Amino acid sequence: MSFWRKIAGLAVRNLDEADCAQCPPGLPGEDPAFSTAVTALGAKLAKADGDARTGEYDAFSIVFQSEPQSSGNVRRLYNLARQTTRGFESYARRLKKRYGGCPQLLEDVLDGLFHIAGSDGAVTADELSYLERVSELFGQSPLTFRRLKATHLGAANDDPYTILGVAPDATDEAVRASWKAQLSEAHPDRARARGLPSEFIEVAEAKAAAINAAFDTVVRERRAMTLQGAA
Repeated sequence: MSFWRKIAGLAVRNLDEADCAQCPPGLPGEDPAFSTAVTALGAKLAKADGDARTGEYDAFSIVFQSEPQSSGNVRRLYNLARQTTRGFESYARRLKKRYGGCPQLLEDVLDGLFHIAGSDGAVTADELSYLERVSELFGQSPLTFRRLKATHLGAANDDPYTILGVAPDATDEAVRASWKAQLSEAHPDRARARGLPSEFIEVAEAKAAAINAAFDTVVRERRAMTLQGAA
């Protein structure tokens, strides 16, 4: 099954509140605008770190498999588009305008681009900036991008979402519930009730402090993003 048919199937199975009613009918892979935009974004991503290597097309073709009858045209477009990163924003805007009613579809596209960026074993700062800009143009929240980034690159041990054990785009309610559950489990009074030595109580106090600090950081970040969005 090609990427185009697979991604369309995902979109159908993951109907959101928009129910994909605003998306063009048919499979995305049968939509020239979709195929062209995704091919161009993948090709220009290869150029984002300044070195568009031939091997990156192999990664692209694995993730975004074209139909056999169109593979030649896809390869020609890819080779043309990878000459420069210029113009990538217009392709991302086109996808957002045409498939904005199917946010899961756009997330799957960005997920594939992340895979391509990491196909050589590392994602450069320039590639990450490219991916973040595409995410912005897709209309995705910073928290969605943060989750995808953590999925592909891993999250730092001191990342507040890692400490709280939730995804970066988890709801406020889920974040608060996880914070309360972890804080209850790590509370020093539990260690005291079990009669553990003072060393264990100190560890529990440090863990509880880290959990509270992580929750405070998440709350501050989300408030800041809300204010930025309202500005």
